[in-house]
Amino acid sequence: MAVAAGGATTAGVRLFSVPRTLPAIRTSSFVTTLSFSKLGSFPGRVRSNEPARKKLLVIRASRTESQGVSLGFRAPNFQLPEPLTGKTWTLEDFESYPALLVMFICNHCPFVKHLKKDIAKLSNFYMKKGLAVVAISSNSVATHPQDGPQFMAEDAKLYNYPFPYLYDETQDVARDFGAVCTPEFFLFKKDGRRPFELVYHGQFDDSRPSNSVPVTGRDLSLAIDSVLSGQPVPSVQKPRCILP
Repeated sequence: MAVAAGGATTAGVRLFSVPRTLPAIRTSSFVTTLSFSKLGSFPGRVRSNEPARKKLLVIRASRTESQGVSLGFRAPNFQLPEPLTGKTWTLEDFESYPALLVMFICNHCPFVKHLKKDIAKLSNFYMKKGLAVVAISSNSVATHPQDGPQFMAEDAKLYNYPFPYLYDETQDVARDFGAVCTPEFFLFKKDGRRPFELVYHGQFDDSRPSNSVPVTGRDLSLAIDSVLSGQPVPSVQKPRCILP
């Protein structure tokens, strides 16, 4: 998703152990190492079945607009279970890392299926460089049972996710982040004791299930390269979620 500074956008396996001190960053980008993945199909939507007194969160497959999240936004606290291991993860588990990538994904979404293998590859690549990564699924099992915890654990095994894949049953964490579609990427950086602050909320790359553009992970990887090398991330970022 594209996020202009101060503006709105337009458009779950154990975490690898890495040193507390960030190793030297290579100048070569991840883009040239990524292989292509297969295409997906058409998107759907998920609605929460929470009580009527709560505003229902609608999570759509890449065709909606995220509002109220701007660069500089501080990462909200969370406490979520990892279906694969049974471990509960919190934001504090990542406090020793210089940067954190939070991805809202799910099992069934065609846009996520289009990128699953490459999301795992990109995460593997950058986790070795000091990036912390976590994925969260906030879909309702009432409408999409294939996105439930049991199947999340199976997906994590199948795609060998190197990051925790967490279950947000109440959708409260998605609300706190302002997440409205899948996949949705939030890249935060941390300076010393300061909280994680949002520096990138944009697309993986230009590839979509409906086009013939190869998957490279270019946009996200360039943002991660900038953060890990101490360089500023451009505030003009391409959108991930688009209104039809």
